[in-house]
Amino acid sequence: MKLSLLTDYLESLAPLAYQEDYDNAGLIVGKPDQEVFQALISLDCTEAVVDEAIANNCQVIISHHPIVFRGLKKFNGKTYVERVVEKAIRHNVALYAIHTNLDNVLMGVNARICETLGLINTRILAPKQHLLKKLVTYVPVAQAEQVRNALFHAGAGNIGNYSEASFNAEGSGTFKANEYADPYVGEPGIRHTENEVRIEVIYPANLESKILMALVLAHPYEEVAYDLYNLTNPNQQVGSGMIGELEFPLNEEFYLGVIKEKMKAHVIRHTALTGRHVKKVAVCGGAGGFLLKQAIAAGADIFITADYKYHEFFDAENKILIADIGHYESEQFTQQFLYEIIRKKFATFAVRLTEINTNPVKYYI
Repeated sequence: MKLSLLTDYLESLAPLAYQEDYDNAGLIVGKPDQEVFQALISLDCTEAVVDEAIANNCQVIISHHPIVFRGLKKFNGKTYVERVVEKAIRHNVALYAIHTNLDNVLMGVNARICETLGLINTRILAPKQHLLKKLVTYVPVAQAEQVRNALFHAGAGNIGNYSEASFNAEGSGTFKANEYADPYVGEPGIRHTENEVRIEVIYPANLESKILMALVLAHPYEEVAYDLYNLTNPNQQVGSGMIGELEFPLNEEFYLGVIKEKMKAHVIRHTALTGRHVKKVAVCGGAGGFLLKQAIAAGADIFITADYKYHEFFDAENKILIADIGHYESEQFTQQFLYEIIRKKFATFAVRLTEINTNPVKYYI
């Protein structure tokens, strides 16, 4: 199939608009219209992974971490990044990354961690703001349902666990068409009054073009009147980290053992035990130290993440137990997650998981 069919599906689940400013998710090497017959999934894109893709006739590598974070000024093969990009281009292997956009969606990386740990009542730990907008439009009463349905179908009107949410109020609209107009109602040169419905819906900003197109196609008027508003409301479906609960409180030291086993961690770096039982658990795949304040504010008893620096452990201040399980360890199940969602959507498309452990950190035990 065309590569774009695969990437469009992945981006419908984890829109590129949801990635962090520093990130470089998306198609890094390759063309959207190139044919792909088999994909290789990996957490990282290394030279060994590219060699594996070539050996197994995979036309695209889907990795969690982007091989390119910053612009490359030279291609001399001096760094592993340059060598990976060069080899991929030379062998016509597309490189695609689905990184913080997959971290930040409700069903993404952190949800898989929560699932692995058996957490219940999960939610986004730090919902993102400035991702929602509101559309207000005015429609003749007879066509209001038609327009509402079109907006809902395009992705508007979703608030948390509720869909097809809208506000509606009836009133009178006036307009006078000029001699060049072809009005749906009324006559040119005469002011017309029409009973209309004011429809308001919230929508994700990244769907704006799709929603406006749906509005124009469904609306009966030649000129469609609408207003767009930026909202600061947090989007509860998008954000950093997650928090959930254990079914029963557990002793801290015992629970560290549970984490080590379930997350296949070689070692856990942690702060001093607080002496309290663990009930509420906050998680963030990868480097999540920036979420410590949110984890404490949410009442978490433990914060499971990675890449903590020495002085950052002091910030726990006996308010919470910090457990650093390792970057690779916290995100390793992302590979299986990607494999499952691609196989479910494209049952006849060949997908394989890398056989290479790309973790650059080794442990001397």
